[in-house]
Amino acid sequence: MFNKKYQDRLQEWSNFRQSLETSNDPIQDTIDFYNSAPTTSIAIDPYTQSTWPDPWELLEENNYCAFVKILAICYTLQLTDVLSQASYEIHIVRDNAKCNTHYILIINNTIVIGFNGETYVQRHNLPDTAYSEIEYKMPPLQ
Repeated sequence: MFNKKYQDRLQEWSNFRQSLETSNDPIQDTIDFYNSAPTTSIAIDPYTQSTWPDPWELLEENNYCAFVKILAICYTLQLTDVLSQASYEIHIVRDNAKCNTHYILIINNTIVIGFNGETYVQRHNLPDTAYSEIEYKMPPLQ
């Protein structure tokens, strides 16, 4: 999808979101979908929510840094019927033990996407050395 023209990306993204409605694991499918996107260096400022692109701008820009992938996963899940009523928060997390910064998406205060890039984990499984520097509650999309 990521090497196609904008209109084709829009159509493929719509088709993908539709497939999530009947998926056995829409969260993992969405992680896998965005893990296939080419990763760039920082594409947007994760600390300034007012500058974040909306879902359609994000799709048009087509630049996926680690943070934009989390934002794209959030938007994609929010725009499905099956997960539209969930609560979403994006956190910038610091892991002091490994001196790493992670951009994570927390769904319904329990599911964490982005700490382990291949899959999601339960929030209670995050290490004690990880703490949120900044939290952004994501407004519902329609």
